Amino acid sequence: MRGRVNVAAALVGIAIGSSLVSTDSGSVADIQLQLGNLLTAEGRYREAVRAYRKAGREVEERLRLPISTGLVQALLRTGEFNDAREEAEALVAALPSQSLARSVLGDALWASGLFDEAERSYRDALSSGPDDPRARHGMARALAARSRLEEAMIEGQAALKLAPREGEFHYTVGAIFERMHRFEEAAGAFQGYLNLLPNRDRSEKAAWARAQIRFLRAFKDRRPFFIDGDVESLLHTVPFKLVRDKVVVSGRVNNGRAMDFVLDTGAEQTILSDTVARRAGVTPITYVQSAGVGEVGLRGLQIGRIEQLQFGTLKIHDVPALIKNPPLGGLPTRETEAFSPLALGLSMIIDYDKKLLTIGRRIKMTPEIEVPLRLHRLAMVRGIVNSRPASFVVDTGGEVISISQATAGSLSVDPAFRRIPLKVYGTSGWDRDAFLMPNVDLEFSTIRFSRIPVVVLNLRAPSALLGFELGGIVGHKFLSKYRVGIDLERSTLALSTN
Repeated sequence: MRGRVNVAAALVGIAIGSSLVSTDSGSVADIQLQLGNLLTAEGRYREAVRAYRKAGREVEERLRLPISTGLVQALLRTGEFNDAREEAEALVAALPSQSLARSVLGDALWASGLFDEAERSYRDALSSGPDDPRARHGMARALAARSRLEEAMIEGQAALKLAPREGEFHYTVGAIFERMHRFEEAAGAFQGYLNLLPNRDRSEKAAWARAQIRFLRAFKDRRPFFIDGDVESLLHTVPFKLVRDKVVVSGRVNNGRAMDFVLDTGAEQTILSDTVARRAGVTPITYVQSAGVGEVGLRGLQIGRIEQLQFGTLKIHDVPALIKNPPLGGLPTRETEAFSPLALGLSMIIDYDKKLLTIGRRIKMTPEIEVPLRLHRLAMVRGIVNSRPASFVVDTGGEVISISQATAGSLSVDPAFRRIPLKVYGTSGWDRDAFLMPNVDLEFSTIRFSRIPVVVLNLRAPSALLGFELGGIVGHKFLSKYRVGIDLERSTLALSTN
């Protein structure tokens, strides 16, 4: 197949060369569209972008829709999220009645971290085209991010039925199955995704899927995340201590001795150091790609399975765990063990005043402030930075309020502004490009900060791995002013003053 695509691409290239003497712009656009589609099928997305751009926007409607659709999808695959959004907005302006144009805009808005706007665009697309597979897929992602997993699966399967050869749809269905703890079915969906990739695809997303299949199938007949007791009603409360602005609780791995774990909602999985994993008998199964703040960016880590993880009265079995091997050197402190109840499928309340952490499927809290929350691999809330919307990670393992370089670059800055360099380290090492930006206005729902300093971080690697632009991070200095609840069932960040 790959050879046939290469030959076809070459033939189209010859046809383009011979058509340059023609004045028929429609025929040139047709040929460039074919070339762009063939290059996309081969995973040569940057070349596809060039082909689609050569086709141009000033073409008849029958070409404008497929050209712009192909261009937006190729731009998203190369991480050019802003360009994709601009192209999608121009497409909707040109063809406002086309459902596909609105679903493509939804994809571009999602990649910009504008989840609310993306969901509205998908709903608009479905109102005029209920059989639009891309809009159904978009709704599957939107519903899953609000933890409405059964509804998300219905939409995901509907998208697959309408477009069974769209690899991205298989990938999303696999992610939903994994959130539902149906690992064998998740592995099957990820395999469907891989089967539709071009042979040359070596993207981080493809590598992650290959490793994830091996890992998921290693569970075989086990019940991942199985919890002792009545999981639907029981609440588990454990004391914690604050160490360097981090919530630290005592836990046990595989009935071993008690050890400290950092509560880290910025982590997708439970995290163990290589030393602790070996001592507890947690055997690595494969390597996966991870990404975080720091100059290393993307980082390969081992992943294994904890037989039993315990925090107070909470006992949970067959838990995936990232093993920090190889470890990073040159950091001021050792890499610590960490966990997130959200990664276990559980909600939580942090009472900073009483120093108590409560974990359960259903939490009970009457907050003063509720902020809508989306869980798309990480817990995200919407923030407004100098009147611009952006998505922020709720990170109990982080310390300050920070914004990404991409967000900072979109802001109007006083010409007299002087960068104040900072030396910041994260899960991927030192971020030597970090700096302090003063006089930033920031809002989260009804919470407003005026002209405050924020840390600017390089979040390109985690944004690329997640598939959307991270706007920033809210950590301890923001959260510790409140009694904090993260309620997955209601998809809210609940805040009450201590």
